Amino acid sequence: MKKKITIEYQVLESAKELDYADNELLNRAIKIADVAHSPYSQFNVGAAVRMDNGEILAASNQENEAFPSGLCAERSVIFYAFSKYPDSFITEIAIAAKHIGTLTAEPTRPCGACIQVMLDAEKRGKKPIKVILGSANQIEVISSIRDLLPFSFENLPLKK
Repeated sequence: MKKKITIEYQVLESAKELDYADNELLNRAIKIADVAHSPYSQFNVGAAVRMDNGEILAASNQENEAFPSGLCAERSVIFYAFSKYPDSFITEIAIAAKHIGTLTAEPTRPCGACIQVMLDAEKRGKKPIKVILGSANQIEVISSIRDLLPFSFENLPLKK
């Protein structure tokens, strides 16, 4: 038996197609990428989240010579968000990357570890988290973290 998984997401040609709030969030992710600490990869990633209380928080990736001791932007901002607002939840996340100071041509998708943390944040809020992936040539808008990781830990049978 074969099964097929498909996801639907939007591909926009420009940030002008985003509403004001989503554009603001994406711009915060792009801006925070400038302060990433990535002396080894020269790959700066910024992530910004909007909380249910309206607050926007942003963080960037932080590399360390003792690889893999650094931390991705997505996990940095999510952990910060829940430390600062433990009773709130995340409604959206925007992610953008720059290589050697230039916005990447195509969207950069989160790594598997970040997606699993993002999925846990989605479960915590009991509502889908919208994902906005920005780049120089297009923007992808995904309606739920679940679409990025259809075979997450939550879908595995648990031993009793």
